[in-house]
Amino acid sequence: MAKKQRTGFQSAAGLIRYFEEEKTGVKIDPRLIVVFTILTVTIVVLARILYPV
Repeated sequence: MAKKQRTGFQSAAGLIRYFEEEKTGVKIDPRLIVVFTILTVTIVVLARILYPV
């Protein structure tokens, strides 16, 4: 007897299952994004203070 695969809800036919496409690609830690954002804001604020236009 063949094994059954779990295909999800039958009522959701035609909808894309995005979580299956998440297996590939670059994984970035969310904390890294927060740190990078804070660092960028700090650099921009310091640049505006040190070099006013």
